[in-house]
Amino acid sequence: MTSGTKTIKRRRKTQRPHAMWGLLRRSSSSGFSPSSTAEEVTAGIDGSGLVALITGVCFVPFKLSEDGIELHFATNHVGHFLLTDLLIEKMKVTAIESGKEGRVVMVASVSYSFSYRGGIRFDKTNDESGFLAYGQSKLANILHSNLLSSHLKEQDAKVIVNSLHPGAVATNILHHWCPLYGAIRAIGKYFVKGVEQGAATVCYVALHPQVAGVTGEYFSDCNITELKSHALDMDLAKRLWDFSLSLIR
Repeated sequence: MTSGTKTIKRRRKTQRPHAMWGLLRRSSSSGFSPSSTAEEVTAGIDGSGLVALITGVCFVPFKLSEDGIELHFATNHVGHFLLTDLLIEKMKVTAIESGKEGRVVMVASVSYSFSYRGGIRFDKTNDESGFLAYGQSKLANILHSNLLSSHLKEQDAKVIVNSLHPGAVATNILHHWCPLYGAIRAIGKYFVKGVEQGAATVCYVALHPQVAGVTGEYFSDCNITELKSHALDMDLAKRLWDFSLSLIR
């Protein structure tokens, strides 16, 4: 959220309250379109009390983390699971003391659709297939988000949790994927989102008042989007939760 926070601070210095909303192209239920930018969706909004889990790797050569976990699963899921586990109690207390809703945002990907048969391969998380391993890690993000949201609702905690797909964004995250990636990116940049547009859904879910009280959902282009059935499997989510706890404890 560093770039999003900087955007908010810049906007606070120059913004006229509520002026931005009338300038946006209203092509969706949220009021924002796929071409909306992070600056547009965060105009004048306080960014305190949130955790956005963004860091990730994609299609990297097979490698194990220092803990012996396949790098996609370790970076994209286990690290986020651990960080959330460390912060969530403090977030719950802070939400009560401040009177402000806390938010946890899991940056997943539409690639969750391309995980292994059955979703998560608990017996073989260290598989060498980078494509399927990435899909598995993104599915894990969504399952984690859904179950954490359910737990917090049961506790009546003032913290919401949602996952999202930021879209196809012109970054270098795929540079391991193909030797011709540089040429592909040069052409592809005309067909994908810029960084500001790619940050828009993250900032919307993390900061916008329209998301207040909304939890356990999956967003794309600043709108709630239907998930495939395997990403809604709460039994799978509970199994993943227990498995993840065993890795961090």
